[in-house]
Amino acid sequence: MSKKTTSKSAKKAAAPAAQHNELGKVMTGADILVEALEREGVTTIFAYPGGASMAMHQALTRSKKIRTILPRHEQGGVFAAEGYARATGRAGVVMATSGPGATNLVTGIADAFLDSTPLVAITGQVPQAFMGKGAFQETDVFGVTAPIVKHNYLVMDINDIPRVVKEAFYIAQTGRPGPVLIDIPKNIQMGKTQPVWPKEIKLRGYNPDVRVGDAELNELIGLIRGAKKPMLYVGGGIISGEAHAELLEFAERAQIPVATTLMGVGCFPETHPLSLKWLGMHGTVYANNAVNEADLLLAFGVRFDDRVTGKLEAFCEHGTIVHLEIDNSEINKNKIVKLPMLGDVRDALTRANKMLATAGYERVKKHAYSLYAPWRAQIAAWKKAFPFYYEDTEVAIQPQYVIEQLYKLTKGEAIITTGVGQHQMWAAQFYNFDKPRTLISSLGLGSMGYGYPSALGAKMARPDKEVIDIDGDGSFVMNIQELACARVEGIAAKALVLNNLHLGMVVQWEDRFFKSNRGHTFLGVFKDEKHEVPDMNTIYPDFQKICEGFDIPSKRVSHKKDLDAALKWFLAQKTACVLEVMVPYSEHVLPMIPSGATYKDAIYRDAEKRETLSPGAGL
Repeated sequence: MSKKTTSKSAKKAAAPAAQHNELGKVMTGADILVEALEREGVTTIFAYPGGASMAMHQALTRSKKIRTILPRHEQGGVFAAEGYARATGRAGVVMATSGPGATNLVTGIADAFLDSTPLVAITGQVPQAFMGKGAFQETDVFGVTAPIVKHNYLVMDINDIPRVVKEAFYIAQTGRPGPVLIDIPKNIQMGKTQPVWPKEIKLRGYNPDVRVGDAELNELIGLIRGAKKPMLYVGGGIISGEAHAELLEFAERAQIPVATTLMGVGCFPETHPLSLKWLGMHGTVYANNAVNEADLLLAFGVRFDDRVTGKLEAFCEHGTIVHLEIDNSEINKNKIVKLPMLGDVRDALTRANKMLATAGYERVKKHAYSLYAPWRAQIAAWKKAFPFYYEDTEVAIQPQYVIEQLYKLTKGEAIITTGVGQHQMWAAQFYNFDKPRTLISSLGLGSMGYGYPSALGAKMARPDKEVIDIDGDGSFVMNIQELACARVEGIAAKALVLNNLHLGMVVQWEDRFFKSNRGHTFLGVFKDEKHEVPDMNTIYPDFQKICEGFDIPSKRVSHKKDLDAALKWFLAQKTACVLEVMVPYSEHVLPMIPSGATYKDAIYRDAEKRETLSPGAGL
C-alpha cells in the first residue's frame, strides 16, 4: 500500500490519465454512481437507507445488475461486505446514510484497514449548503475515517463521480488491499450532468506494481543455500497476492517448513507435511519454537504483529530475517531485517522458483525430503511432544471436540467465519484449512459481532460452499439481528454457537492474571443479590426463542451423546440455521504465550489438571 493520501475534494485528487473516454447520457448523480458500480463489476451491495442516501437507493432499485442486500444494522452490512471480500478477493461494497449510519460503519472500516481487506464504503452526506453547520445527521465522516482508510473522498462535483468510483476500486484492490470511503452530499446525488466514463486510471505517486529486483532474489537463494535451520513465516499477503500455489512450489523445492499467521491460515495446506500450522499467542508450540530458533527466517506477506512476535526484541533474535512485502511502510517498522524485499509476492515467488530450479532444487512432494535432516528431526520431536491438546470428557461437551467433529463431518470443505474470543482460537486450532479464503475472521481489530454478518457476505460470494460461523454467545448476540437479513434474503449461512454463558477469553485472562476475580464477564443471572454466585442453569438470552422469532431453525445441545445427531441435522439444513452447544466456561485456550513474553514462556498445560511442561525447555 502506498502512503495514504486524502483530499477534501475529489478535484484535489491526482488527475487520472484517461484515454478515449466515453460520454454518457444525462443522468442524476445517484444514477451515475450506480452505473459506475456496475462498470466495476459489482453485483452485490450491502446497504441500509436513510435520508441522505435515499437517492442512491432509488437508483439501485433501477439496476438490473446489482442485488441490494438490506442488513439490519450498518455494522452488520460492513462486516458482510468484508466477508464477501475475504471470500473472493474482490472489493466488498457497503452503503449507509450520513451521521449515525456512517459512524456505524467505522468499526468495519477499521477492521478492513487492519486486515487489509478490499472494501468500498459509500456514505450519503448532508447537502453542501448545510455542511459544517451542525445539520441534522451531519458527521464529518471524511475526517473520522481518515486514519483508518487507504484513501477517502468527499465528492464536491457531480462530474467527479465516475473517476472517483473507478479510482476507489483500483486503490482498494491493488497493492496492499484496504478500505476506501466515498462520501457524497445529497445535492450531488440529486443533481444532473452528462458523465464522462474514464477508460483507465493512473494516479501520481501510487505505484502498486512493484517488482523485487534480481539482485535481492539472488541473495535470497544464497541465504537458503547457507541455512541449516530455515523457516517460512507467511501471512495474509500470500492470500491477497494470490500466491498460494507459488508458495507451495517454493516450500517443496527448498524443503523449508512453513508456519502461517492467523491471517495467512489456508495459504499453505495445513495437512501438508511441511506445515506447522500457525504461530503466535495461541499458535502451535512447534511453530513458535521453530520460527524463533531458525537461523534463516523468510517472512513473506507479514507485518510482525505483536500477537505473533511477543517480546519483539527476542523474536528470532539469532536468525537472519528476510522480509518480502508489498507495503514499504511495513518493512523495518516493527522488526529490523537483514534483507528487505519490496514487491509483489506472487511475482517474486514465481521468479524465485525458477532460480531454485536452475540451482538444482527439484520439487519434492509428500515425505521424500532430504535437506535439513537434523532440523526436521527437531521439529518432529516438538510436534510429538506438544500437539494441540485438550482433556475430553464423557458428559460435558468440550468446545475443541465440537470443532473436531465439525471438521470430520464437513471433510474440511466448509468456509468458516468466526466471532472473536476463545471459539475463534479453537476454530483455527482444531479445523484444518488447506485452501485460502476458507477462514474469515477479524484478527487485527478483533471485532466481536463479526462472525455471522461476515458469513452472510461469504455465502453471497460463494453460494456453492457450506458457510459456517463458529461463534461464542457473547460475540454472536452483538449482531444477532442479521438473522432477519438471512431469513428475508434467503441466505443459507449457518451459525454454530459455543455457549459458555461467559465472555470466555476475558474470563481466561481473569483466571490467569487477576486471581479469577470476575469483572462483569458472566452473561447470565446471579443467585444472590451481591452478584457473586452465578446461576449456571439460566441461559440469557434464550437463543432458541430468538431464532423462533426470526423464523430460523435452531437446536440446543447440552449432552455429548446428542452432539453427533445435532451436527448432522445442522449440516443437512438448506437454509440459515443455528446450533447452540453448551460448553464449560472453565476451559482455556492453550497454548498461550502471555502478552509481552517470549515463546519460552508459553503455557502449554494447566498446572491444576496435569503436569506443566515448558515448551522452551532444552532449546
